[in-house]
Amino acid sequence: MGRKLLTEHIDLPGIDTFDGYRRQGGYASVEKALKEMTPEAVVEEVKKSGLRGRGGAGFPAGMKWSFLAKPEGKPRYLVCNADESEPGTFKDRHLMTRLPHLLIEGMITSSYALGARTSYIYVRGEMMGVIHILERAIGEAYAKGFLGKNILGTDYSLDLYVHPGGGAYICGEETALLESLEGKRGNPRNKPPFPAVSGLYACPTVVNNVETIAAVPWIVNNTGDEYAKIGIGRSTGTKLISACGHVNQPGIYEIELGVPVEEFLYSDEYCGGIRGGKKLKAVVAGGSSVPILPAHLILTTAKGEPRLMSYESLSDGGFQTGTMLGSGGFIALDQDSCIVRNTWNFTRFYHHESCGQCSPCREGTGWMEKVLHRIEHGHGHLRDIDLLVDVAKKIEGNTICPLGDAAAWPVASAIRHFRDEFEWHVKHPQEATRKGAAYRNEEVLV
Repeated sequence: MGRKLLTEHIDLPGIDTFDGYRRQGGYASVEKALKEMTPEAVVEEVKKSGLRGRGGAGFPAGMKWSFLAKPEGKPRYLVCNADESEPGTFKDRHLMTRLPHLLIEGMITSSYALGARTSYIYVRGEMMGVIHILERAIGEAYAKGFLGKNILGTDYSLDLYVHPGGGAYICGEETALLESLEGKRGNPRNKPPFPAVSGLYACPTVVNNVETIAAVPWIVNNTGDEYAKIGIGRSTGTKLISACGHVNQPGIYEIELGVPVEEFLYSDEYCGGIRGGKKLKAVVAGGSSVPILPAHLILTTAKGEPRLMSYESLSDGGFQTGTMLGSGGFIALDQDSCIVRNTWNFTRFYHHESCGQCSPCREGTGWMEKVLHRIEHGHGHLRDIDLLVDVAKKIEGNTICPLGDAAAWPVASAIRHFRDEFEWHVKHPQEATRKGAAYRNEEVLV
């Protein structure tokens, strides 16, 4: 049984209330940081921990914090990205619902470290239940003196707000999120300048994922060195994984980074194997935007070594034989899954969610959706397969934000590893159409 740093007490009755959370040592990091540490010392502990951004990019959080500009006369902001909208990912929603005070504690401690006096939690608009839970918890923190003026009798003050988004996938990208937070259309910004220099209201801003911020209290309480001892290599600490698809035990698991993928898939502690005793066909390991891998490559690397649940191991071999840990949206597909249909399903999503600002993404995602629809519904041509690869190449790396890459990678990797299945759809259109109709009521992500 691996260590649980975030979810150890998640099932305790009343843990979602201030008093219940406080009884389990909650808000200790706020007391320690404000009374015993300087802001610089807190940043240093986060740097020592090796904590990497848990939203998908995996950039070292402490390094990101150290980039924050400190111009005189300008406020600094911390913004929590809770716009969890990556298909296959649902761990942040779970954390906010069950442990709202953990996120609030992390926001207070992190805001103190960054010198922010006003901070925001930007929540996906569809998650109104989560928004109400956070607002109630924030109200409790104000009432107990952990938010507002002169927290715990110190000279540090902080106001914390929850801001509902408009339900756009693109607002998961940090600069689009900031545009939305300012009341504008959520279109990504050109960079530079980066948010650390000119972010919210043109002021220095740090944007971090829910899970990233929730890890800060443990690091402050136990030191960054202790956190760095957990995990493997540069993949330190624990990670929340959203497991779904054709597994016996879908759900949210907190793992120590470095657990073998095979153990995660087949042990009773985690996913418990593939549903119905079927064989594993493929896995999307980090949310819909990362490359799909066939069974033999998700279980072992191209070098024949066991694949691990870590940033480095999953990316071993680049996109030819590897993938990304991403946001931890782990989608398993069994032997009967239709890769063409699954890829079309993903592409429909990215076409719908494109903000339309960049031509390659705006037009290319639409073209890919049309071509995949054609192949899936028995009207495709063999030349369409290479056309998809070409369109994906035209999109990748040619957009302001990573949504273009997120749309291109699933298509390119599906054809790279399952080209024979795409060709089968073209050569056997009637059978492919019948097979697609049979799966229509059993979409992986429903």
